[in-house]
Amino acid sequence: MKGPRTLGWFICLALVSTSPAGADVVTDWNAIATQTIISPLASPPRGGGAAFLDFAMVHLAMHDAIQAFEHRYEPYGDPIPNAAGSPVAAAASAAHAVLAERFPAQAGSLYTTFLSYLTGLGLQDDPGVGVGQDAAAQIISLRMGDGSFPSNPEIFTGGTQPGEWRPTPPAFAPMAVPWLGDVVPFALMSSTQLFAPPPPHLTSGLYARDYNEVKALGRATNSSRTQEQTDLALFYSDNLIVQGQRTLRGVVSSLHDVGTNARLLALANLAASDAVITSWNAKRHYNYWRPITAIREGENDGNPETIGDPTWVPMIATPAYPDYTSGANNFTAAFTRTLALYFGDKKTFTVTSTPVNQTKTYERFSDQAADMVNVRIYQGIHFRTADEVARIQGTLAANWAFAHTLRPVHGSWWWLAWWWRVTGASH
Repeated sequence: MKGPRTLGWFICLALVSTSPAGADVVTDWNAIATQTIISPLASPPRGGGAAFLDFAMVHLAMHDAIQAFEHRYEPYGDPIPNAAGSPVAAAASAAHAVLAERFPAQAGSLYTTFLSYLTGLGLQDDPGVGVGQDAAAQIISLRMGDGSFPSNPEIFTGGTQPGEWRPTPPAFAPMAVPWLGDVVPFALMSSTQLFAPPPPHLTSGLYARDYNEVKALGRATNSSRTQEQTDLALFYSDNLIVQGQRTLRGVVSSLHDVGTNARLLALANLAASDAVITSWNAKRHYNYWRPITAIREGENDGNPETIGDPTWVPMIATPAYPDYTSGANNFTAAFTRTLALYFGDKKTFTVTSTPVNQTKTYERFSDQAADMVNVRIYQGIHFRTADEVARIQGTLAANWAFAHTLRPVHGSWWWLAWWWRVTGASH
């Protein structure tokens, strides 16, 4: 027990030393969840956008646990009556219970971390722990049979006809989590509710535009990128899921309101989950090839405006799934739109990149979403249409989640205040 207990204390101490000044139980356990979900010990591995399913469950459980005390926002599950104890203990307990159920191989270290966390706050025997366990049990039950992580997942390797995705170098791996597009969404009515229109036909002018843009801007060497474009591409060569969660923690930490923080992180991750489900549904349905395949096969696509280059290599390695639509743009748009719906689009916030050890400051949430559209072209892994359609899908997923789930329960005055803030009428 000495080893795991030491690890638990280390994790808690690391969270204290690295979390923003306004950190609370919600952002603390988001950081713990990030370490758990992205860990090499995660089984099965959370490829593609599947990690958002776990984040959404963790944050919905925390939200419901806290609202058992506050009664300010609708719970995702059934209301939990007669809540007693500390909402902090309840939220930590809810997050821990979901993570332990989803990641049994890490259950021992998670329990040590959980006990250390409560002990550090003097809450180890708090009755709120039971409230959190009830909230987690509801979320786990609601997601039973949702189609995630099937025992015998499909092995999908695409096709070899022009326009069809197939495994790409250097790994030549089959499609990651091909089942994700059929998972039951958290807020949307179905995985096809935001179904994308067909991608550009190979003989179209739009396809030629997309092709020649990424061919010039996205190649690893001798590209036409400016230094600023290259720097932006490198900045977002981070693990985008980890980077996105880190950004969310930084934005909500300024609120110093545990209930609102819990709601916003739940909404953001719920919307991101629905957005990537939508993306994967299109990826599997259209099976559209990636730029590296398209450009190397450019002489065989039937379009006289696309000159092939069999030696073309993208700036970063191509992920193991089809191009259309972009998962990164789906969840980035879901995150940024969720935050804009609460704060209004105009807000100063920062994004940190681990690979380049830099921080970038934005003045609008929509500016980060726009950057992500261009970034995936500069990196050589997406066509512009895949990015632009994905941004629309992610935005719509956030709009739907915000309008239909975890809504305020204190009457219409709150919606008037929200409209006032979002439209800028108060400035």
